[in-house]
Amino acid sequence: MTLKEFLSQNDRFAHNSGCVLEEVGEGYARASLEVTPEHLNAGGVCQGGAYFTLADLAIAAVMNCHGQLTFGVENNIVYVKSAKVGDRLTAEAHEVVNHHKLPYAEVRISNQDGELLCIVTGIGYRKQAPVPADQ
Repeated sequence: MTLKEFLSQNDRFAHNSGCVLEEVGEGYARASLEVTPEHLNAGGVCQGGAYFTLADLAIAAVMNCHGQLTFGVENNIVYVKSAKVGDRLTAEAHEVVNHHKLPYAEVRISNQDGELLCIVTGIGYRKQAPVPADQ
């Protein structure tokens, strides 16, 4: 089982939220989400948790791409622009620092027009255990 398959099958919250992990490579991951009425907040725009869930899936993929089990310990999220129903969001995660214990990554979420909507940065903690998936 690849890392992409492992995360796609086992990150149930992201899957049930509509997030799709599209690509995982060394130091890079991409995930997507189509905004539906279920993703809206009371103001009628995409709820911040939907952005975060999408970014969290992408950042999990990029931080675990080296085969060592890594969990997030801190994230920062900045909302730049709102998404609406029908928008297709793409989260691109890039490894910034591949530290042996505290990796650091950045995720940029854009819409189908390439407009930047959100930026998420994160720090992970690498365990002394392999990711339970074949690399």
